[in-house]
Amino acid sequence: MTPLRLGYLYGFGAYLLWGFFPLYLKLLRPTGPLEILAHRIVWSLAFVALLLAALRNIAFLRALARRPRALVAISVAAALIAVNWGTYIYGVNSDRVVETALGYFINPLVVVLLGVAVLREQLRRAQWVALGVGGLAVAVLTVDYGHVPYLALTLALSFGGYSLVKKRLGLPAAEGLFVESAVLALPALAYLGWLTSTGDVTFGHVSAAHTTLLVLAGAATAIPLLLFAGAANRLPLTNLGMIQYLAPILQLACGVLIFHEPMPPARLAGFALVWLALIVFTADAVRNARRTRAAAR
Repeated sequence: MTPLRLGYLYGFGAYLLWGFFPLYLKLLRPTGPLEILAHRIVWSLAFVALLLAALRNIAFLRALARRPRALVAISVAAALIAVNWGTYIYGVNSDRVVETALGYFINPLVVVLLGVAVLREQLRRAQWVALGVGGLAVAVLTVDYGHVPYLALTLALSFGGYSLVKKRLGLPAAEGLFVESAVLALPALAYLGWLTSTGDVTFGHVSAAHTTLLVLAGAATAIPLLLFAGAANRLPLTNLGMIQYLAPILQLACGVLIFHEPMPPARLAGFALVWLALIVFTADAVRNARRTRAAAR
């Protein structure tokens, strides 16, 4: 199998798993969002630690310990991904899967906006048009929901900020996830200990299947990230960007078709504007990539 085909296989695998992740989270009821988040952190750390031990790749920790600025950046990344995970779990458990899908649809536009605000990047005209249409979509959805779609915006901003920090760090997926989980493990364990002391913990008190699913939350978190890293190393960025919409499309389908969440006309209009913005954004990215390749010949 060629590296390109393997990259597509990894990419589709990652986004398929992320797309159907709401189905997995629904199986974790009656566990609350914070307890799920804590288990996700703890078991991710355990899973990736075993993986790195099997690959005999623990030595990177010594080099990282000599980079205090990197450790601070990793702590920021860990806080952002914790906010993202917690918000997503809350959204799914509160029957707002459609709004979580919206967050990941607008995430590419947020990343571009962060590039302008933080990295001082210059945007092309089509990118400004896409951002404008995206802003109009948020306004329409604000009218439909009766409030700013804060859950979707929190998901988009937290993951956009996380992506920005990760890009600057340049850590491989497994090593990065291990350190981020390690940063979050102490508060996660403290929270689980507090739940146990108050008798409110669900782990081990619902069923054997439920306990197993909570333990597997670590693998369910790590495996898509590792597949994504494999895809990112083999696919052109434009190609990877094209298939990233698979996950929110599947999440939206889960929300509307499986969980029967409402999709009134005004909300559909807001989503249509988001999709229009993404079409403009993606078409411009493809056109610019072609020009770059042609100029390099």
